[in-house]
Amino acid sequence: MHRHSYKGRKFGRETDQRLALRRALVCSLIREQSITTTLARAKEIRRITEKLVTIAKKGGLANRRLVISRLNDIETANLLMDVVAPQITRNSGYLKIEKAGFRRGDNAEMGTISFVDEIDFEKFAKPEKKESKKVVAKAEKPAKAAKTAKKEEK
Repeated sequence: MHRHSYKGRKFGRETDQRLALRRALVCSLIREQSITTTLARAKEIRRITEKLVTIAKKGGLANRRLVISRLNDIETANLLMDVVAPQITRNSGYLKIEKAGFRRGDNAEMGTISFVDEIDFEKFAKPEKKESKKVVAKAEKPAKAAKTAKKEEK
């Protein structure tokens, strides 16, 4: 048997679980700029994330919708399109993987995946919305209080 033309790693999971794992790892990487995971997972999400960054760098509504559909997370997709992609100057090789030793429990090889370019999230941070003043519910009207008092007397 040969393993030609099979793409991607299985991670010992079913399809829906595998897709959810990859999406969650990619979203975490975009939000946190750097994550530590197993080396196999890091290599797999590098493939996906670099393609997404390339799509995000092109810009446009169609590409934004494509990124949203692949990530299933609107906030992370907007962060990638509006903050991360404009700050990346290179044409490819956006991510780097560094080996981080072995995990204590099962001795799995660990790796830290992060962006090669430094990304400044604070530069593009939106100002926080001020809390609106809430209207305090008024106490019972005197007329209602008088009616209830009359009912209690009877």
